[in-house]
Amino acid sequence: MRFTLRQLEYFIAAGETGSITRAAERVSISQPSVSTAISQLEKELNVQLFIRHHAQGLSLTPVGRTLLAEAKQLLEQAETLYSVATEASDDIRGQLNVGCLTTLAPMILPELALAFTSAFPGTTIRPHVDHQETMLNGLRSAAIDVAVTYDLSIPEDIDFQPLVELPVHAVFGENHPLARRSSASLEELAELPMVFLDLPLSGEYFQALFMAEGLTPNIGYRFAHPDVIRTMVANGFGYTLANVTPRSDAALDGRKVVRVRISGSHRPMTLGVASLKSLRPSRLAEAFKAHARAFISSAYVPGMVAPATAPK
Repeated sequence: MRFTLRQLEYFIAAGETGSITRAAERVSISQPSVSTAISQLEKELNVQLFIRHHAQGLSLTPVGRTLLAEAKQLLEQAETLYSVATEASDDIRGQLNVGCLTTLAPMILPELALAFTSAFPGTTIRPHVDHQETMLNGLRSAAIDVAVTYDLSIPEDIDFQPLVELPVHAVFGENHPLARRSSASLEELAELPMVFLDLPLSGEYFQALFMAEGLTPNIGYRFAHPDVIRTMVANGFGYTLANVTPRSDAALDGRKVVRVRISGSHRPMTLGVASLKSLRPSRLAEAFKAHARAFISSAYVPGMVAPATAPK
């Protein structure tokens, strides 16, 4: 074998970032060193790993995508050599790529990652934030190791471990006529302008709640950014539906929002940890999943008012 683990590390960094510049920043090495390592790896394997786009970074070739997954596994296997040597002390070490759904990430990911790296000082977490479809594809391509997400259209090749159920509720600006109500029905809400979370699968979930009761929401605005939706709602442009319960009741502009329970029985979102079934999990990944199971429950959700105590 005439390539090195270091070359594989630089290749993985470039494959995951799509950029020599960002790869060099990730591994704290010069850009020429990353470029040279990739060229040497391509020469040794006699394949083209990347398509170089002038001033637009890199994209993996089909064989490059396949080798990225294999290279990550190889480095994980190499990491187990350290684990064998330190098994007696149960030492957990290494870098873990953790994905998190866009709507959950601001609340859950920072606190969860900090608690994990504090418990296991030899570890680092590299966060990846996106919508559901992109994260599932990231698990399949080995761009991420574990994803913290909802049970939204989880396919057969993905293992999903549930942690806590998050009921759906309505969110209003504090001056909205329904903001002082203890509950509101979907029938009442369907007539009102809605500020809609327009993300793949998440949007389908909210629309399905109305469809189950033969209703169609009156969508006045569509945004893919939760903070924009929250600020629009706080300023009276309409209501929205959400499952997250941030500890703060303020939008980014300082205006307040109010959560109101939706009457009736509706499918909640289940928050959990996802990973690829066909990929043997590393000790690091298993440690993170165990940590998440211990850290997140109906009594405590990082960054949120827990469902058991959330105001109605």
